[in-house]
Amino acid sequence: MRRPVLYLLLIACLAALPLVALTLQQPALPSLVARVMIYAIAAASLNLVLGYGGMVSFGHAAFFGIGNYVVGILYFHKAEGAPLLGFIPGTDQLLLTLPAAVLVSGLLALVIGALALRTGGVQFIMITLAFAQMLFSFFVSLNGYGGEDGIIVRNANTLFGLSLRDKTAMYYVILVVAVLYFIWLSRIIGSSFGSMLAGIRQNEKRMTSLGVEPFRYKLYAFVLSGMGAGLAGALMAVFMRFASPDTLAWTKSGELMIMVILGGVATFIGPIWGAAAFLILQTYLASWTEHWQLVLGILLLIVVLGTKGGISGAFSRFGKDAA
Repeated sequence: MRRPVLYLLLIACLAALPLVALTLQQPALPSLVARVMIYAIAAASLNLVLGYGGMVSFGHAAFFGIGNYVVGILYFHKAEGAPLLGFIPGTDQLLLTLPAAVLVSGLLALVIGALALRTGGVQFIMITLAFAQMLFSFFVSLNGYGGEDGIIVRNANTLFGLSLRDKTAMYYVILVVAVLYFIWLSRIIGSSFGSMLAGIRQNEKRMTSLGVEPFRYKLYAFVLSGMGAGLAGALMAVFMRFASPDTLAWTKSGELMIMVILGGVATFIGPIWGAAAFLILQTYLASWTEHWQLVLGILLLIVVLGTKGGISGAFSRFGKDAA
């Protein structure tokens, strides 16, 4: 019972944060935590295929960026008053933009996964990376949507008539979405599907001999993972009111990979710790030195080599030692 209580305590602390930040005169803190929650969703979606499925995808930014651009493009066509492709109306309604981003990201993951999962190892890594880079180049070349400059979402999305330009309102929307996503993810991991995926990761040949089709399960996981990353990308576009081609770059995939490794691969709470550690270190180290990547790299080596399981592993061992 201790773990659910800790989760509820964490949610309560996050819900109280805007008020606490106002009291402490730290107005930027809720924005930082909102970004942490968004990247935690993206990192957790990567962890589904990397940690639980054993698939090293180095092109996860493709789905994050597509979700980002779906929000931006739908807003662009609403502002211009011209339907996308001549028949899809633009919109700034959050209840339409988020599902659209998840759907498009899932379809993209289906196409990429159907091709990439026919290979394995280094070939799989390179194919996922290649698709992400192709999409990055494609959106950079789309001058109609801002090209390298991206799309500025001047008017924030709305939810039940409420403008999400208000950062506090958007913070609570992100919190609710993140909580619902992690509840859904816990059900997936704890289901028979999650058990099958773990078995395929451990010994694919044995699972095949038992009559399981690894390709089908891995493709399902890849699609679900892409949908989660697309959701995170869409939330980032709504929160920042900007869609950028940088969200599709290979460096973004690398950041998500670092978050998963830093927090703990194949751990449920690990992506949250990893996203928090990465963004907090990035924010504060960058304010101290322009060589913050070097310091971050050293800290990452210490965590990976010294904890054997990332931050989650360190906390687990600390808990056992304390007990």
